[in-house]
Amino acid sequence: MSTLCQRLFSQHKQFILSSSRRQCYYSSISPSAFQIFDRQAKRKQKDRAASNIEQSRVVDYLKDEVAARVSDRLLDIKREFGTVVDLGSGCGHIIKHVDSDMLNKLVMCDMSEKSLYRDADKDYEVEVERKVVDEEYLPFEENSLEAVVSSLSLNWVNDLPGTLIQIRQSLKPDGVFIGAMFGGDTLFELRTSLQLAEVERESGISPRVSPMTDSSDVSRLLSRAGFTLTTVDIDEIQVSYPSAFELMEDLRAMGESNAVLSRRSLLKRDTLLAAASIYKELHGNEDGTIPATFQIIYMIGWKPSETTPLPKKRGSANASLKDVL
Repeated sequence: MSTLCQRLFSQHKQFILSSSRRQCYYSSISPSAFQIFDRQAKRKQKDRAASNIEQSRVVDYLKDEVAARVSDRLLDIKREFGTVVDLGSGCGHIIKHVDSDMLNKLVMCDMSEKSLYRDADKDYEVEVERKVVDEEYLPFEENSLEAVVSSLSLNWVNDLPGTLIQIRQSLKPDGVFIGAMFGGDTLFELRTSLQLAEVERESGISPRVSPMTDSSDVSRLLSRAGFTLTTVDIDEIQVSYPSAFELMEDLRAMGESNAVLSRRSLLKRDTLLAAASIYKELHGNEDGTIPATFQIIYMIGWKPSETTPLPKKRGSANASLKDVL
C-alpha cells in the first residue's frame, strides 16, 4: 500500500464508515422531516435496468440468492399460506423459490412497472398477481394479509418506520412479516475507495454509496412498529469482480445505483480511475480481482394476536439456569 493511501485511509476511515450509518439512523427517527432517497430517480433506475432484459437477467445472481434465503425462512414456518404479498418484488426473485406446498398465490408488488412485468411471460407453480405499488404507500386493507415478504427493497424507503407500521396493520392477527435489506457495511470497500479518491482529487467527499441501516436499528424499528417475537440476523455475501468498473456496471444493471438526494450527478473520470486503483490496492485479492461485500439483514416479526406467546412473569421459573448449565 502506498504512503498516500495509508495516510488517507487512516485519517478518514472512521468518518467514512460511520457517516452513512448516522444519516440513516437519523432518517429512521424523523423520516417525514428528513428525506434521504430520491424515489423517482430509483424508479427510473429500475425501469432502465429492466428495459435491458438479457443484461438484467445476468445480474439477478445476488437478488436471487437473498430471495432464496428469505423463502427458506418462510418455509420454516409450518403453515400453508393462501396469499402472500411480495413487497418490492422487482422482476420476480422470490417467486422462483416458492411452490404450492408453501402458498397458493403470490402478489408481486413493485414501484417499477417495467421490473414487475419483465418476466410476465414465464409460468410458475403458484398463481401470480402483479401490482404497481410504492412501498411507502401500501394499498392493503387492515387485517387482510396472511404474510408479507420483502427482499432487498426496504433499504430504499425513506419512511422505514412508517412502512413497517403499514405492513403490521395490513397483516391479520398472527400474520408474519419476513424481510431482507442491505446492512450498513454493504459495499464498504467501494465506499471507502470512492471517498478516498475524492479527498485526493477533489478535496472533499460526496455520497456515492447510499446510506444503510444497522441490525440494532432494525430490531428497534420492528418493535416500534408493533411487531412481536421479532428475530434479526445478519449474513454476508462476498462477490469477486475483475475490477471496480465491473462492480459498478453490475450495480447499474441491477437498478441499484445511488439514489441519494444530495448525490452529485457526475463522477469525474480521473476520480473514478483513482478510486479503482485505491480499491485494488486497499482491498484487492491475491489473484487480481476485487471483493465486494454485501451485508444482508434478515428480519422476522409477527402481528400480535390472542394466541401470541407471552413472556413469563419475572421470578416464575421453577428451575435454576445454573443447575441446567
